[in-house]
Amino acid sequence: MEPPSGEGRGIGNHATNLSGLSLKLHRMTSDTIAFIGGGNMATSLVGGLVADGHRGDAIWVSDVDTAKLEQVGDKFRVNTTGDNNLAVRRANTVVLAVKPQVMSLLLAEIGQSAKDTAPLLVSIAAGVRERDILRGLGYNAAIVRTMPNTPALLGCGATALFANAFVSAEQRSRAENILRAVGITVWVEDESLLDAVTAVSGSGPAYYFFFMELMERIGVELGLSQETTQALVLQTALGAARMATETGDSPETLRRKVTSPGGTTEAALERLQAGDFEAVLRQALKAARDRAVSLGDELGGG
Repeated sequence: MEPPSGEGRGIGNHATNLSGLSLKLHRMTSDTIAFIGGGNMATSLVGGLVADGHRGDAIWVSDVDTAKLEQVGDKFRVNTTGDNNLAVRRANTVVLAVKPQVMSLLLAEIGQSAKDTAPLLVSIAAGVRERDILRGLGYNAAIVRTMPNTPALLGCGATALFANAFVSAEQRSRAENILRAVGITVWVEDESLLDAVTAVSGSGPAYYFFFMELMERIGVELGLSQETTQALVLQTALGAARMATETGDSPETLRRKVTSPGGTTEAALERLQAGDFEAVLRQALKAARDRAVSLGDELGGG
């Protein structure tokens, strides 16, 4: 149950009565972050921030789901509330972590509070463009759009960020620090490039899962047991990823190093090339990019 008069829950979901003075001091905290939406990605970001040393009492999470609030509050000792405007007014950085389909309703709800307090707004809602967020808020807000991917749930995500013209250098750093808590970050200077990012890294994990799925299926067809094939495929994927990230060599260099002339690897790669695997993959990524563009049009009303 929410505390009376709209006040938020205290640390770890224990109700608290904060004095007017303490509320004022909390609002003045130099780096207070509010998450609007308490889903998996928001929870992962909260966990990453806390693990990095960010104080739990300088984090707010707002959600309509009280069970989610109890879980995140008890686990990370952060402030929780069901009042989105309360969370916005407590923070100088607000992470918009709701589903894209409800973003317009949220922006209409928090627009005045955001205009009054002028926080940095960090959106992790896929497809909702900066111009549509500005229109929904009704003022020239500092907005950073981000495109994280699902491995962020394990702290090894890849996130691209775009800052609009109202974002300061300090705010860019603030946004980057939040997303770095769950993986690597890169900046793009053209918002439209986030659609390409969606095709490469946003949807990218599914491509690897699909490739692994096919390798497992074919390994069984070649006579290996399901258990053996799965273990080999998963460890091979992990090992290849680690070699690509830790050796400093490019994927092309690594491929050449493990491909002996006349060997088994060369035989397999020649078949992939004969089937024009590159062309199929190019078509797949372009299809993902084009769908990201059309989703943005649909969410923004064209």
